[in-house]
Amino acid sequence: MSDPATIAQPPSALTPDERAAIERLHRSPGWFHRVARFLGLGAFFALWQIVSVVVLPRIDANLVTLMPPPTEVLRAAWELLQSGELLRHFWASLKREAVAFAYALVAIPLGVAMGWSRTMQSLLEPVFEMLRPIPPIAWIPLAILWFGISDLQNQFIIFLGIFFPLLINTIAGVKNVEHNIVRAARCLGASEFDVLVRVVFRAALPQIVTGVRVGLGVGWMALVAAELVGATSGLGWLISDARSVLRTDIILVGMISIGLAGLVIDQGLRWVAKKTLPWSLAMTK
Repeated sequence: MSDPATIAQPPSALTPDERAAIERLHRSPGWFHRVARFLGLGAFFALWQIVSVVVLPRIDANLVTLMPPPTEVLRAAWELLQSGELLRHFWASLKREAVAFAYALVAIPLGVAMGWSRTMQSLLEPVFEMLRPIPPIAWIPLAILWFGISDLQNQFIIFLGIFFPLLINTIAGVKNVEHNIVRAARCLGASEFDVLVRVVFRAALPQIVTGVRVGLGVGWMALVAAELVGATSGLGWLISDARSVLRTDIILVGMISIGLAGLVIDQGLRWVAKKTLPWSLAMTK
């Protein structure tokens, strides 16, 4: 009897045309496309510099304080790096995000159970659908009362931001698994546990990875909101503190740091997905 796990290996079911399409998507882009990635970014910063240095002073000199040029932002970033302050706040935020993400991974087995069992879905879906529309920011006052001004309060808010996108995508991934694959595994003698873990879960992994990507992005947004009102460190706190002394250059340093962190994490997830889930066209784009 064949190993039921082999039924869940999507690459073996690909047609030659689909394999060729995946190979084309995996090829490194040409030099023009690599250069083009930086052209738009360079044009954006050049326009920003011109507006801040040339246009705004002619309108009102005070506007430059509110929108400093990129050169001033770079200078502020260098000062924060030299003092170690930027890395300290960045590490505090990253640690909170990582801990909250570890807690939020409970959404994966919950999502698999709800997507696989109608009973579990009927029991849990009304609760989660009632809680899901509540934005994480709305929980901040209650979280402060529960946990005080602490890392745990911030991690709770970030957890809420990550949990629901991951749960919804996991449920959708399980429900969208091809029924013929499940039937074939059962015909080959696979137990329900093997079907669920070695077949359904593997087939749903691309959708689960999408949930991880979306959840981490929402988690960064929730993190900043939590740190703005309930923290004494982190990039959100750095932004709030800079606002109180009208240091818009430091505010922009904090914002750009958050954006770069999110970009690096998302690109890292996409790279891992390309290597581990080659059958998923969505992960190779």
